[in-house]
Amino acid sequence: MVKCTICGVREAFFARLYSGERLCVKCFIESIENKVRATIAKHKMFEFNDRIAVAVSGGKDSLSLLHILARIERDFPRASLCAITVDEGIEGYRDEAVEIASENCRGLGVEHHILSFKDLYGYSLDEIVERIRRCRSGLTPCSYCGVLRRRAINLLARKIGATKIATAHNLDDEIQTFILNIVHGDPLRVARTGPTFDEEEPGLIPRVKPLCEVLEKEITLYAYLRGIRFQENPCPYAGEALRNDVRNMLNRLEEKHPGTKYTVYRSAERIREMIRGSIPRITLNQCRICGEPTVGEICQVCQLLQKI
Repeated sequence: MVKCTICGVREAFFARLYSGERLCVKCFIESIENKVRATIAKHKMFEFNDRIAVAVSGGKDSLSLLHILARIERDFPRASLCAITVDEGIEGYRDEAVEIASENCRGLGVEHHILSFKDLYGYSLDEIVERIRRCRSGLTPCSYCGVLRRRAINLLARKIGATKIATAHNLDDEIQTFILNIVHGDPLRVARTGPTFDEEEPGLIPRVKPLCEVLEKEITLYAYLRGIRFQENPCPYAGEALRNDVRNMLNRLEEKHPGTKYTVYRSAERIREMIRGSIPRITLNQCRICGEPTVGEICQVCQLLQKI
């Protein structure tokens, strides 16, 4: 029997090839929760009196984050935790996710707020996809969904009085974004990404990413071991995104060379620190159509909605 590297007592069931550790179930679960705690402390993500809105999609990452933060919140009695879910409107997929998210929130005693694309924008994502394919705009469903979803999350968080939005971006998400910025010819954008976005801007709720140093596959395993029910089916539109190709490439590299993902993540961190001071702060205006914060005269959301 191979014993756990950490406790030295229980039988190991999981091998962390990038670190050489062999972990038992208990030590693995604790290692994930401790890593999230350490990330929160390292980046000073929360204050004692924060009202934290967890962006919950119904998938493994966001529900794992919700469960972990619910445990951590017990140590901070002045903080409050709630969950927000955006229903994009994807037939045969989103209804199940929203139901699962609500079920988890009820089990944890966390208040849950939901906002749909249809109510906010007048279109479901399915209707948007039908229109962009008909007019052959060249944009993918993810191009629309990402922009519209970020706006919806911010509006809902603002409505319920949240002071922080916690998103479930994991380490895989972060390095995929880093690579995509390079592929798209915008390497300086890395300075505006990272574990926290806490520059005070009127109308924008600061965002934090407590899972940013945890691998996606380890979050999946954590969810199974904790018995967290989550939606397992992928979004039907995800396969059309360039991100999917980058994800597959990085997974192949990690399989052949364990630790590659963490190396890329640390490289992105170093580059971010080096260039952050040289990037001028962006001054935001009010969109002349909807009044929300934007860099130009018309925000991305309004531009996309005009196209359909």
